[in-house]
Amino acid sequence: MSSSMPYDPSFEDEKKRQYSYKHRSFLDRVGATIAQHKRAVLGIFCAFFVLFWFGSSRFTLWSKDPKIVLILAVNDGGGVHKWKGEQEWAIERISIQNKRAYAKRHGYGLTLKDMRTARRYSHEYREGWQKVEVLRQTMREFPKAEWFWWLDLETLIMEPQISLEEHIFKRLDSLSYRMLDKFNPLDLPLDIPYVDYSQPPELLITQDCGGFNLGSFLVKNSKWAHLLLDVWWDPVCYEQKHMMWEHREQDALEALYANQPWIREKTAFLPLRSVNAFPPGACSEFSDDPRYFYSEEDRDFVVNMAGCAFGRDCWGEMQRYGSLLESHNQKWWRRFY
Repeated sequence: MSSSMPYDPSFEDEKKRQYSYKHRSFLDRVGATIAQHKRAVLGIFCAFFVLFWFGSSRFTLWSKDPKIVLILAVNDGGGVHKWKGEQEWAIERISIQNKRAYAKRHGYGLTLKDMRTARRYSHEYREGWQKVEVLRQTMREFPKAEWFWWLDLETLIMEPQISLEEHIFKRLDSLSYRMLDKFNPLDLPLDIPYVDYSQPPELLITQDCGGFNLGSFLVKNSKWAHLLLDVWWDPVCYEQKHMMWEHREQDALEALYANQPWIREKTAFLPLRSVNAFPPGACSEFSDDPRYFYSEEDRDFVVNMAGCAFGRDCWGEMQRYGSLLESHNQKWWRRFY
């Protein structure tokens, strides 16, 4: 700068500000940038907060069309014989929060289906048969989904950090079984003609001490599955056989599996404890059989308090496994307070 030019004090101030900014720490620079653009930062934060907490069950941050959809059966209309009390409502809230958090964590879809008390056709229409109709509705709602996971209300996902891909699909060949020679509580025919067991499974169910259990099962979104649901929902099943079949839709599926090769060849069985472990009290006549009951040591994936309304304490069991879930998945920093 020439000595003949006039002196400008603002030039020295700008040089000082630039020197001071360059020698600030990284955190100081970030703080200064946020302070300078605080309106934009606040807007972005609010947008992410709203999307995370109030997004619909079909929305995921990474996928518009989820490949896996959870179906949770709820009952806003109360029970079959009485209105729901405070504990029943609490069980429903806990179960919904459990499935919603799991679906958001892994980018799955979640739909809540109201299994309200209804009377249709020629007999009292109950929640069991409605399960088939709800599956068909959900497949129309999520046409691009690959798999649907049905869960009854009295269930808890105990290991939410594990995805279905990791737990089921990546090891399906080693985890599942197709023949009933090792475990067949109903004494169904071990084999029937014209069954091609090399076909990939599209229905994944479990067996308990009483036969098929549909409290937690998976079905693929395929032409075969749509045909299965059509046959399963046949009036011969839900009208003419409802007095003979105590467990309704489960008995109907058992009859179809026992007699139809095209259904048997696409059905695979998962160990009960892999997606449907029981608490003590269920299958009481087999209380010493470890195949049925939740193991805290083995950290089973799902617990299903099946039949707790019939002589057991649903709320007590939900509290017990809810506390266990929280202790197993407690964040490390909470140990210090």
